[in-house]
Amino acid sequence: MKLTLTGHSYKYAVEQIMTVLFPGEKPDYGQWDRREENCAAVELSEGLVWVTATTRLNRNGTRAIGVSRALRSALETDELARDRVCQRILKLSFFKAAVTLTGEIPPWGALTGIRPARMLTRMMDQGMGEKEALAALCAEYFVSPDRAKLCLSTARASRKAQAALREDEFSLYVGIPFCPTRCAYCSFVSASVEKTFAMIGPYLDALCREIALMGSAAAELGLKVKSLYIGGGTPTTLSPAQLQTLLRALAQHFDLSRLCEYTVEAGRPDTVTAEKLAVLAENGVTRVSINPQTMEEAVLEAIGRRHSATDVYQAMELAKASGIPHINMDLIAGLPTDTPEGFSRTLDKCLALAPDNLTVHTLALKKGSRILLDGLPVPGAAEVGQMLDYSAAHLSQAGYTPYYLYRQKYMSGNFENVGWSKPGAEGLYNIYIMEELHSILSVGAGGSTKLVDPRTGHIVRHFNCKYAKEYLEKPEKWTQNRAQFFAFERALLRDYGLLPEENTEGSDS
Repeated sequence: MKLTLTGHSYKYAVEQIMTVLFPGEKPDYGQWDRREENCAAVELSEGLVWVTATTRLNRNGTRAIGVSRALRSALETDELARDRVCQRILKLSFFKAAVTLTGEIPPWGALTGIRPARMLTRMMDQGMGEKEALAALCAEYFVSPDRAKLCLSTARASRKAQAALREDEFSLYVGIPFCPTRCAYCSFVSASVEKTFAMIGPYLDALCREIALMGSAAAELGLKVKSLYIGGGTPTTLSPAQLQTLLRALAQHFDLSRLCEYTVEAGRPDTVTAEKLAVLAENGVTRVSINPQTMEEAVLEAIGRRHSATDVYQAMELAKASGIPHINMDLIAGLPTDTPEGFSRTLDKCLALAPDNLTVHTLALKKGSRILLDGLPVPGAAEVGQMLDYSAAHLSQAGYTPYYLYRQKYMSGNFENVGWSKPGAEGLYNIYIMEELHSILSVGAGGSTKLVDPRTGHIVRHFNCKYAKEYLEKPEKWTQNRAQFFAFERALLRDYGLLPEENTEGSDS
């Protein structure tokens, strides 16, 4: 679609709403020509009282205009607020024009962000009651009532989790970038053990050195770990002895005295053994995630999982017997060759296994995944919608409540991923990272550290080397990351008045 922007340069905002409303379209910038059949002119203008966004949209011989505006005074607080307001009204103007043409309103209306619940949280933080904020989300952003209720439930969980955090706490992510095989939908930085088995030992040695380095920075500042998440990849690809080495290193180098949640992804049931689970339980792990994605054998084969539904039953039996208190299961709606009926059978089987936490993802068609590379057939948006509707209804009936929610690019039907849990079984790390409530330090290949100032919302990100081989070859990157983590957290603790006198001149390396 040809786009013409006038009076602003918010390309990304316009492209976001365009791809939601017209999936598959790619932006092509040029001069507005009302005679063209597939184009949009998106204008931003400021008057004495109002700032106005206007979108003129031509498509398939039909024309429409959408207008949205905000008080100009809303732009005069700071640059961040100005950007937020301008992008909001630009998206709304495009949305209104598109809906006039198509007559279709997507489930999330004009919201395009990763964290839709944050909009509701912000409204409530500004003094709105729940009912008022819910009504505003539906009226101002055209969000469907059922999606707005998802937002409300997850906003409640976020606010509760935030209230329990202390200023001297952070969360820790440990990356294990190895899997038994690569799934068709995957675009994560992970390597098949079949090809890289010899790299696991050296990688673990290096990871333990980085853990010691980062742990010394946290100790120097008196920081304590609130939640710890070992993900990947598939961490249970490691042997029992390797898991023992990793978990002991974490306990040795980080202060875990306030640890409220300790998660290890055992995502592939074909990697789960009683010995490995015993190691996890012995070291204080409180949550494991066993992820079938589907219980349909034909779908498992299509996505290259190389395990059976029987393996899932066996892994769940072992996990329950281990004494680890919380078990999560992950499912994906919209997998290749799946159907609404097949997904319903999967959900019913998982509910019968009674995990206290169950996450329903919507398939995201990610670049580099085999689904796109091989052109595997996937269900359409309407079918995916049926799958999600079935899961929401039956999970609610079974006593589960949504506690975290996020969206991704290229999701089937522009739907969402939702974590559901029984009361008291919420995955706190998921809330912390998705709602950006405090800093998340990442160690290991592909790690993405997110340093958060909870008072201002200011975020600084830094990244580890992406691939395991590169991670091994460039340990100097760990030192750089340590310096950034130390400097950011030291400044934050000083502002809070929590940094001990003797630490104010601490080293950054």
